[in-house]
Amino acid sequence: MGKVKSELMLAITQLAAEKKLSREIVLDVVEAALVSAFRKNSFAANQEISVKLNPDTGEVTVFAEKTVVETVTDPRCELSLDEAKKINQHAQLDEDLMVEATPQNAGRIAAQTAKQVVLQRLREAERELVFEEFSDRESEIVTGIVQRIEPRQITLDLGRTEGVLPAAEQVRTEHYRLGQRLKVYLMEVRRTGRGPQVLVSRTHRNLLRRLLELEVPEIHSGVVELKAIAREAGHRSKIAVAARQQGIDPIGSCVGLRGIRIQNIVNELNGERIDIVEWHPDTATFIANALSPAPVDSVAVNSEEKVATVVVPDRQLSLAIGREGQNARLAARLTGWRIDIKSASVAEAEEAALVEQPPPLEEAVVEEPEGLVEVEQPETTAPEEDVVLLAPEELVPEIEAEEALPVEEETPIEETLVATPAPQLRFAEDILPAIAPKPNKKAKKGKKSKGKAIEDDVTRGVAKPKARRAPKIPIDEEELEEL
Repeated sequence: MGKVKSELMLAITQLAAEKKLSREIVLDVVEAALVSAFRKNSFAANQEISVKLNPDTGEVTVFAEKTVVETVTDPRCELSLDEAKKINQHAQLDEDLMVEATPQNAGRIAAQTAKQVVLQRLREAERELVFEEFSDRESEIVTGIVQRIEPRQITLDLGRTEGVLPAAEQVRTEHYRLGQRLKVYLMEVRRTGRGPQVLVSRTHRNLLRRLLELEVPEIHSGVVELKAIAREAGHRSKIAVAARQQGIDPIGSCVGLRGIRIQNIVNELNGERIDIVEWHPDTATFIANALSPAPVDSVAVNSEEKVATVVVPDRQLSLAIGREGQNARLAARLTGWRIDIKSASVAEAEEAALVEQPPPLEEAVVEEPEGLVEVEQPETTAPEEDVVLLAPEELVPEIEAEEALPVEEETPIEETLVATPAPQLRFAEDILPAIAPKPNKKAKKGKKSKGKAIEDDVTRGVAKPKARRAPKIPIDEEELEEL
């Protein structure tokens, strides 16, 4: 019996080491398994029982709840008053007592049930322990090894459990391979039916914060403070830092000697560019620093709309905006302000236009009366003139005279063409007819000239006439002598 007990304790110790659980947790699991095993054979279905396992000797003790009665009918769940007095002197009738009722042996089915319960409870205890461990490590960096690569996610081996890297949290410019070791940011731990699910990320901006805390001791100790972070994973990031003690250079602390500190972070992020700027309590100065490495001429801040207008030199406009607006976009995220970037020439032109523009005229406001008031206007009378009354006989001749006047017929209006004067003849060219251009000289005999002449004729569209030889005229010697 002692050998069996020692083997039981040895198995419990070995099981705790394999599962990386404490010995107390394994003892509780075994006690719960024994309860389910003993209840099937030796006790009633609804009877409450408990098992105690001695961690030193391995002895098992079973306690069952029994009711104190005068006459015992079922010894498994009832107890007489005399027996109850032996256990507790103050026992009374109808009282429930926990009495030791360890059975002599357990059957094979009970042992198999105990085994299944032990395995299930150990699995649950292990999952709960993993959940507590990783939930305490949320918002921190964990190191994992790529175990499986799937289209939607990548599974990482985190040691005691597996981490899930979703496609949305993967960097597009990175290429993962099996067995690759990665540092990831632990975002969340969820409870599921298959155990705890650990979600990790490679694009979260706090991944850069934790890497800086690991590489820069001043940030870890709090001497240098990280004020803001703006990140586009895989391309570029901006960090605003400030020193809490005088005499400390925050940017130099992050960069390190010969850039060794920031270079380690860049290597971990696979070549992602990192800009470190100094934070300033003045908003205009902070915005100018955030647009680094582009120089800034002036910054105008509108606090109501939270908009900043930045003027940069003409040659530095593209540098201030960045490729596809990346520099300006990251600066806006870093500062939390909307940034409008203008070149110096455009800003001067706008100022000149505002100066030349006259001020707007103020419109006179006419107050309307409360009620309608009728105003009597004075009657306008024509000026008095000398009126001459004429007799009807005197009016008739005038009317007849008007009728006797000849009526001019309306002539249709014709469009008159303005004749332009003829140009004056001042030169002989205006009088003489145009002289036709001289024909080209005959080309010399030969293949080249013949070909050229043919081409000219073809282009002109005129057939070239064939040359004729003059007939030979015989000459007498007498005529030559006379000449």
